[in-house]
Amino acid sequence: MSGMDALDAIDFAPCASVPPLADDEIHVWFLASGDPDPRAVAAFARAALEQRLCAYAGCVDAPLIARAARGKPFAPQLPELHFNLSHAGHHVLLAFARAQPLGIDLERQDRRASFDGIARRFFAAAEAEALERMPPALRPSAFLRLWTNKEAVLKALGEGLGFGLERIEFDLDETGRVGRPRRLPHACGRPDEWTLQRLEPAHGLVGALAWRGPARRIRAFTGPAATRRSAALQRP
Repeated sequence: MSGMDALDAIDFAPCASVPPLADDEIHVWFLASGDPDPRAVAAFARAALEQRLCAYAGCVDAPLIARAARGKPFAPQLPELHFNLSHAGHHVLLAFARAQPLGIDLERQDRRASFDGIARRFFAAAEAEALERMPPALRPSAFLRLWTNKEAVLKALGEGLGFGLERIEFDLDETGRVGRPRRLPHACGRPDEWTLQRLEPAHGLVGALAWRGPARRIRAFTGPAATRRSAALQRP
């Protein structure tokens, strides 16, 4: 498909227990901590991650969680089970897949930042110019959609911000809708090898899920105190 790709809506469904994770699936969980303190959110996210890893792996004791050179978490005892997490405020996103590296990012839309300045400094020139051509009211949400897509790709690669946000370039239309990757470093593969899923799990939140590999069925769930919302699947 050429140009900007259509978005297919999917829902986050309430789920009280962890369902089996099929080999051709990705599970995304949207959770909310009852305590907004950053330390409490981090502890809540860790506990939720460990509980789901145990459920997916069929183990009783929480596995050791280590970090790769660029900070990506992984479970050495469960090499076939890939996961990633992100949190914004007291909300948390978790993603899981078998034999498929992935990355996920979540941001609050009410964050205060100099979006134009950040885009000119850290984004590709064409992306910054596209943002500057938009009406001011559209720029913050467009910036965050672009940012979360870039972060999700970086996290799927196991890289940090030092890798260079400008090296991962996306199409961006006049409404702020992010399309397929336009340009990636050679080592990251071809743009058409990547799938990006835009996530809007609750009002005021925007996120993205990314992986390099074949299409997978994505199942999205809400946990305790999370609000059911819809997300959109974007296939490059």
